[in-house]
Order: sequence, then structure tokens, then C-alpha cells
Amino acid sequence: MVFCSFETELTDRFMKKFALPLLVLLAVACNPKNAGKNTENMIDMKLIEQKAGEFAPFKLTTDLSVLTEKEKQMLPLLFEAAALMDDIFWKEAFGDKEILLAGKTDSSLVKFLEINYGPWERLNNNESFLPEYGEKPAGACFYPIDMTKEEFDAWDNPEKTSLYTLIQRDEAGKLQAVPYHVAFKEEVEKAAGLIQQAAALAEDPGLKKYLEARANALLTDDYYASDIAWMEMKNNTIDFIIGPIENYEDHLYGYKAAHEAYILVKDKVWSERLVKYAAILPALQKALPCEAPYKNETPGFDSDMNVYDAVFYAGDCNSGSKTIAINLPNDEKVRAEKGSRKLQLKNSMQAKFDKILLPIAGQLIAEEQQKHVKFDAFFENTMFHEVAHGLGLGSTVNKTSTVREALKDAYTSIEECKADILGLWCVYQLNEMGELADKDLMDNFVTFMSGIFRSVRFGAASAHGKANMIHFYYFQERGAFERDAATGRYRVNFDKMKQAMFDLSTLVLTLQGDGDYAKATALIAEKGAIREELQKDLDRIAQAGIPRDIVFEQGPQALGLNQ
Repeated sequence: MVFCSFETELTDRFMKKFALPLLVLLAVACNPKNAGKNTENMIDMKLIEQKAGEFAPFKLTTDLSVLTEKEKQMLPLLFEAAALMDDIFWKEAFGDKEILLAGKTDSSLVKFLEINYGPWERLNNNESFLPEYGEKPAGACFYPIDMTKEEFDAWDNPEKTSLYTLIQRDEAGKLQAVPYHVAFKEEVEKAAGLIQQAAALAEDPGLKKYLEARANALLTDDYYASDIAWMEMKNNTIDFIIGPIENYEDHLYGYKAAHEAYILVKDKVWSERLVKYAAILPALQKALPCEAPYKNETPGFDSDMNVYDAVFYAGDCNSGSKTIAINLPNDEKVRAEKGSRKLQLKNSMQAKFDKILLPIAGQLIAEEQQKHVKFDAFFENTMFHEVAHGLGLGSTVNKTSTVREALKDAYTSIEECKADILGLWCVYQLNEMGELADKDLMDNFVTFMSGIFRSVRFGAASAHGKANMIHFYYFQERGAFERDAATGRYRVNFDKMKQAMFDLSTLVLTLQGDGDYAKATALIAEKGAIREELQKDLDRIAQAGIPRDIVFEQGPQALGLNQ
């Protein structure tokens, strides 16, 4: 197999029954006859070099003097465990990495393949950029390539929608759900052992308990206890997020979580500034701009907000566009009991602001409003985006399912849309409550508008990209901004943008609470694609040489640990 090569091998019986249709599907999907061959002479290498160059390099480092000696000894173990999540994610997203890279000698091509974790361009609607590979399977490698939705829907198996199972075929060709800890046995056992070694070095009791619980979770696919332990640790300087977490990679149903890892070092000075906001979260939930039934849950608010320097990304979070803030855990039960934690990755955030957002504003925002594009506003908008993930409802109003289950493959785009617009509303609401000193909300509005242009460049294959397209066209319809036809620059109308912010917040909160899949997919279909005029403006950004995103120089050497 060209990709998803870790699936159970087909037996003779299965091949006889399914060989012809399967080979036809594979031929359409990825043209496997050229797999492993050097096809660089068939590629526009100048274009690949250009695309790879659109990712600005940024070194992930931090001040290690804030760590104790034992914490420093933990880092190599955590790096090694994180790298194993990278190996697993390759299998989930593509299959055998070595088959893909075999015979590839051009450094720009290799870089671009590694950025995308495969031959499909993540920030260009997953278009194939290698001639031997066709359209990316919507379900990546979480499901058999030849499986239809009808077959899956008719299959009676309670584990089929689990976040932590691969769907494969058994020897008879029937669907089976294989737990992650079985499918990735070698990697998770090794990672668990490394995490247990790190736990033995941990001096902070909360971190020690979490690492021990997380190691066990990788071996069992039961993450509840480790999520609770992660929520309860408060005094750690090192944070380590690892495992199958987000479900962005599954475009078929949105059920399957993909593996990733972060290694983070807390910035205690910046974190201290955010302490007061955690206590205000219940008030924000009550004040949400929607009718009472759509905000009647009272999730746990044993939450905290902290600021970190990221020193390593692996797997899902490292693919394509890079994460700059985190809101976890995703488990609705844990959120109900404990709330969630909001982690701001300040060094990555600063890199995107300096290298991407400011230059975009210089190209597309009216000159007299460019003064409103500020890092503090970008930080606030991003931070309260993560806060907003924890607001609203986790289950539908009629309590028949979670919002995630009801919205299926539309969930991630709608959830990101909610978090973006409700995050901006949070800033507004906190300002109304007098919690933000000397705040000029125009800074947040204009910075938000600039952020739309940054994020729509992620494309329609990205939940964040589609969410920002929805914002753009909703704002346009409501007159929240004006575009000067002569200059191609945008000017924010404060009052109309404020009203549009309220209206879109209400729309999305209600849609989620109703679990209205039809309305969610209609909203995405209507507003989740880039139209001609916006595309021309995005082309101007590209022509100006503004990076599309960042790519990391990271690992022990970047931190100076190998010196």
C-alpha cells in the first residue's frame, strides 16, 4: 500500500472478493504505480521551493535557568517520547513516511513534505503536489480507503465513533475497531516507559502524578484520570501534553483524535497577569449573548490561564499551520467537573505577529487604522479564543448527544468559528465589566480583522481557515468593514462590527445548542470558501513575500542541550 500502510494485510480471501474495486479506488486516490520512485523531474521544483519558503523559520528556545537540574534531566526523555507521537501521526495522516521520502533528494521538497506530513498541501485545501498521489482520503488513515459512509453508518459497533480507535478490515473483509494502544503498540509502550522515567525525576507532586497517569493512559486509551490530574497540577514549570487529542485530521466524520505532543516551559511573570481572569469565567458564561437554554450548563471552572514558551511540537500540532494557544482537555465530562486550561504559547505567538500579522496589516489595512494592530490585542484575542472554547454548551439543548457528535464533520469548523467570535466578545464584555484597564477596543477589532487575512490563508481544508472565511463574509454582509476599491485596503466600522460580533455569536451558540447539522453544513457551504475578490487580496499578500506560516528549528540542539 502507498499510504495507510500499517493496516492489517489483506488475506487471499479478501483480495479475491475486494481486489478489483480496491485497486480501482487506490488508482484514483494515489496512483500507486509510481510509489517510491524518484519523480522529482515531474515536479515544478521552483514552485515547491517557493511554497517551502513561505514558512518562516523560527527557533524554539527559552531561558532554561528557570528549571531545576532534575527538570533539565527530564527534557531528553520528553523529547524522545514526543518524537514517537510524530511517528504515529505520520501513520495516521499518510502511512509509511519512508516510502514517501524514498528517492527524494531536493531539500525544499523534503522540507515541504515534512511540513505537510504527506504529499497534500494542508494550507491549499489538501491539494496533491506530487504527481503520483491523488486526492487525500477524507478520513486520512483512520478508516479503510474503500469504506463508504453507508457501510460505516450501517455497522453496529459502539466503538466505531471512539476517539481512540482505528477502523480497519479483518481477515474476512469486515470492519473492525482497533484500539490505538493495540494499533500503535510499539510506539506507545516505548513512550509510556520514557514518561515513567521522567515522572521518577519530577519534583512537583502534581506533575509527577500527571506523568504517571498519562503513561498509563497511552497504554489503555483511557485518558480520564490523566486529564483530571493535568487539570489539578498548578505549580509545575514544565508542561507536557501528549497523546491523541484533536480531531481536525479526520475530515470524514471528525471522530478520530490524532497524536501530538508539546513540551512547554511556563513564563511565570506573564502567567501571573492572567490569574484574575479565571475567576471571571462563570460570569462570562451567564452573560453569553444567547437565550437562557443555550447557556444553562454550569461547567467546572477550576480553570487556569498560563503563558508558556514552547520548546517542541510533534505530530498533529506541528503539521501545516502551527498552534499558538491551547484549550484542553476536550473531554466534555472533564470540562463539566474541572473546566479547562488555557495555555498561551507566547514565543510562537510573537513570531506569527512579527513575521506575518504586522506585514499583512501593512498591505491590507487602511493606513490610519494600522496603529491599532498591536501584540497585546493579538494576545488577548488569542487568549480569549481559548477561553471561548469552554463557554456555551457541551451537550445539545435536548440532551440527546454532545455538540461534537451532533455536528459530526462540521463540528471543528463551527467550534473554531464560535471560539474566534466569542473570544472577541469576551474582550468586549470584560471591558464593559471594567476588568481591562485603558482598553481601546478598536485595537482588538482591527487586529481581529488583520487576523482573518492571516487565517484564511490556511485554506478550506483547515477548520480555522473555514471559520475565518465565515467571519469575513458575515462581517462583509453586515457592513462591519469597508474595502477601498482604489487601494484594496480595509477599514473597520466599529459600531457595525460590534453588532455583527453579537449577532454571529448568537447564531453559532444557538446552532451548536440545537445540534443543527443541516444548518452548520449550510453555513460552511455558503461562507466557507474564498471568493474572487478576497483571493486577489490574498494574492497580493503572497506577492509581497509575506510568510504563510512558521516552521520550527527545535529540539535539544535548539535549546543548547547538546553543546
